[in-house]
Amino acid sequence: MDVAAATDRPIAIAIMAMGGQGGGVLADWIVALAEAQGWVAQATSVPGVAQRTGATIYYVEIIRAVAGRQPVLSLMPVPGDVDVVIAAELMEAGRAVQRGLVTPDRTVLLASSHRSLAMVEKIKPGDGIADPAPVLAAAGAAAKRFVHADMQALAERAGSVISAALFGALAASGALPFARAAFEETIRAAGVGVAASLAAFALGYDAVRSPVAAAAPAPVEAVAVSGGTAAEQAAFARALQRVAAFPEPARAMLGHGLRRVVDYQDVAYGHEYLDIMDRLLALDSAAENFALTAEAARQVAVALAYDDVIRVADLKTRASRFARVRGEVVAGAGEIVETTEFMHPRMAELCATMPARWGLAVERSRLLTAALRWAFERRRRVRTTTVLGFVPLYLVAGLRPRRRTLLRHQREMAHVRAWLALVERHAPGDCRLAVELLKCRRLVKGYSDTHARGASKFDRVTGAVALLAGRDDAADWIRRLRDAALADAEGKLLDGALATIRTL
Repeated sequence: MDVAAATDRPIAIAIMAMGGQGGGVLADWIVALAEAQGWVAQATSVPGVAQRTGATIYYVEIIRAVAGRQPVLSLMPVPGDVDVVIAAELMEAGRAVQRGLVTPDRTVLLASSHRSLAMVEKIKPGDGIADPAPVLAAAGAAAKRFVHADMQALAERAGSVISAALFGALAASGALPFARAAFEETIRAAGVGVAASLAAFALGYDAVRSPVAAAAPAPVEAVAVSGGTAAEQAAFARALQRVAAFPEPARAMLGHGLRRVVDYQDVAYGHEYLDIMDRLLALDSAAENFALTAEAARQVAVALAYDDVIRVADLKTRASRFARVRGEVVAGAGEIVETTEFMHPRMAELCATMPARWGLAVERSRLLTAALRWAFERRRRVRTTTVLGFVPLYLVAGLRPRRRTLLRHQREMAHVRAWLALVERHAPGDCRLAVELLKCRRLVKGYSDTHARGASKFDRVTGAVALLAGRDDAADWIRRLRDAALADAEGKLLDGALATIRTL
């Protein structure tokens, strides 16, 4: 018997999700939901590119079943012909708008407002994070209805994944002609992580049906004396008393800076940080609202707590880190989580972790350098959840009390002293220039090649002070040079800006 084609219009749903966000599970839930309600459903997917350059698009079409009629459904979304777009990340909502999948006459756009940064945002030396405001505005203008909330945060609160919260948002949107109970029964029928998924579903549902104003940022945690011996706690308490004596505009940042350097090294190191801040405060004034001290509180702390192999090993072997990883993967109490670290130790880092005299001797010896490079310089996968992987990193982290004697620390402190001497030399005559020189420390970050490139840019920018000293616009030029250095990894913009200065 011939079967006539169905002429009803299907509901077209496009889901844009990255790996680990459960886009496939969400598509399967929608298909199971529709079929349980007597509808016909079809799902396809178009894989995206790895490393956050594009999400997988899951496409679902559902249509009410009609006896004696066979529906003809599409295999991929067509611009201008999509009823619901679900984006598991804000910029994916923007991509959907760009592709024409979102239209004001038809499309309900559901999006999570959190960000998973793209590679182009991560590789920029400065702040490469895209402004979400234009995306929010464009999505609101392009969609028939635009619903957005931080679905990732809601899912984490429930101990689930974002797909469950998005499923709840879809139920609350009314875009599909099914009751909430049918959505929830679909989750139960899947039989995996039911309790957590239902909790996340409910939070996503409520976020759409009963949106609340964004909560005010939580107050910054105060610096507290905790842990350590009684002597260490007393020393930290004295350091806190010193912070209280600083001007109010710098006090909060000083507290954070102190906590950072003490966590990085020890309380004595925190007092060294405050000694530096005392010197800079003597060059500052209330007329400038203590801008020099406030900026130095941030930048000096970052400079003193530089990234090195000891710090990396320390962070990777902390109990809090393992707890955070378990939370991120939503591991249950009885579940085993394996953690693999990808490392590539290099000769420069090995020498930097040696006592200064030893490190210099190895660097000067071609024979020793070649032998150690052959033995150590290769890519490694270290499973820190095993004894053989954890213990070596734990031992490296244990070098922290010896850090001040190591080659890397000697070099870092020499660089810091030269930088601060430059700031102190110009602060009395041009406070704005001194502040801009402090901000240049943003250029130095990371370790290995990343650190070398940043330090090179830092030296080139601060070296231009000799050409600018005495000019009224010296501070503005240093700011432009710093912005140029942060704008691209290759440094071409910095080259152009320096060439311009040489013509002044």
